[in-house]
Amino acid sequence: MRKRAACPHRSAALQWLRPGWIGAGVLLLAAAWWPAGAQDKPSARGGAALIRIQGPIDEITRESIERRLNEATSAGVEAVIFRLDTPGGGVGPALAICRMIKTLPSELRTVAWVDPMALSAGAMISVACQEIWMSPASSIGDSAPIIVGPAGMAELGDTERAKVESPILQEYRDSAARHGHDPVLLRAMVTLSEEVWWLESVADPAVRKIVDGARKKELLDDVAAEERAWRLVRNFRLPWWDDDRDPLPVRQPIDGDGDLLTLSQYDAVGLGLARGIARSPEELLAKLEITGPLLSLEQTGWEKFAAWLNSPLVRGALLVIAMIGLYMEFQSPGLILPGATALIAGAIFIAAPYAAGLGNVWALALIVLGLILIAVELFVLPGFGVAGILGAVSLLAGIVGTFIQYDPQLPTFSPLMWEATRKGLATGFQVLLGSMAVALVGILMLIKVLPETRMVDGIILSNPELVGPDPSDPQTLVGQIGDVGVVVGTLRPSGQARFGQELVDVTALGEYVEAGQRVQVVRRSGKRIEVRVLPDQGLA
Repeated sequence: MRKRAACPHRSAALQWLRPGWIGAGVLLLAAAWWPAGAQDKPSARGGAALIRIQGPIDEITRESIERRLNEATSAGVEAVIFRLDTPGGGVGPALAICRMIKTLPSELRTVAWVDPMALSAGAMISVACQEIWMSPASSIGDSAPIIVGPAGMAELGDTERAKVESPILQEYRDSAARHGHDPVLLRAMVTLSEEVWWLESVADPAVRKIVDGARKKELLDDVAAEERAWRLVRNFRLPWWDDDRDPLPVRQPIDGDGDLLTLSQYDAVGLGLARGIARSPEELLAKLEITGPLLSLEQTGWEKFAAWLNSPLVRGALLVIAMIGLYMEFQSPGLILPGATALIAGAIFIAAPYAAGLGNVWALALIVLGLILIAVELFVLPGFGVAGILGAVSLLAGIVGTFIQYDPQLPTFSPLMWEATRKGLATGFQVLLGSMAVALVGILMLIKVLPETRMVDGIILSNPELVGPDPSDPQTLVGQIGDVGVVVGTLRPSGQARFGQELVDVTALGEYVEAGQRVQVVRRSGKRIEVRVLPDQGLA
């Protein structure tokens, strides 16, 4: 068998890329094994610990907050301040974080500082704290469960909503009872069918209360105007405002039927949900009258890396790289680099959720089963048959399934678990379809555009010098267009065929060819020889 001549371009590329791959591997290992305690050990007595909650809330967030709370309690701080900047996230992790906060030692003060937003699960965590403070231009509320589908975000149906809302409302009721928040106000953040009105006493306008639509009807609508003891609040002032500052107008109802309550910093303070407004951690400490150091407890490098690696955008990019790499390897067998790149990207894509504790065992089982069936189709039963189809379906289902986050905080068959599963499936389908579309565009560029550019001169195997074929090499005259040979082994779609006494590497045009079949050369580009099966020919 002829030895394949070494390609200077490929050797140079591999020599250049090998250190890069090693360096990337070292960085990944360093990030993966960076211990949670790699930061300086906290050492504070008194003062406060500042824990930032930023971005979507998931299991990675929950585990990070649990670690940082343990550090805060070990440091002996007087208070824990949660600095919230989140649009929300998973209900399961949010409920777990609320339980963590509520089970902290009773002498430890818990403060939520909304900077600049605490929506959905973020609002749930905020009201679990003993007190809430806002930052300028901040907002809190909107805790309705939603579903995410191909058309974007959509509200749940009435029955589904009632099932999913139940544990969320229970958590809000508990927080209201613990910390003196108005239950009507909190309920309006979750339910759509809740009207909220703000009333004040006619006799003493300083006495105010929040009521729902039914209670407002009893106190106002069903009472004669001259007999009413309550009226609607038209405006309000914040306690620290100067007398010459105009009061803020109040929109009534505060929350209408079919709306979800979201409050600005002024509304939150005026309605009594928040204690005040602070521009900075230092200002907040001064208003809380806490002396001592401020211990900032941030995410570790591994926690940030795990969150980044599990984002749909990054995982979609990994999937695109894997698809394009596999295509290049099948089209040009022996290049090694595209196949290795696809293998690494695919491994990182699959391993990312499991490394972060978010993966499901059944999704991994589907992926393994799919790969086994595809391998059987390629190497045991060549052709496009049942094994290949089932393998492809199983592999794609497993890929989508990796986006369904395992949530140990939720019962297996609870409405919240079903809702989390539905969100994961929607995200998985979006990422899969988007990645396939981007990969298709990339493959078309490889086929149509890149061969015409100089950028691929170091990638595509070509004759580095403008010289003709070596007449002393008999294989330069073998495998010319029109020549007929016999397949040795199976072409999947690449392999070898015998032309006379010479074995030559060939590639079949879009099909698998069994050993012994006759093939004819239809195209030759450099050393790449493409063949087709001769019709009506049996095995030679």
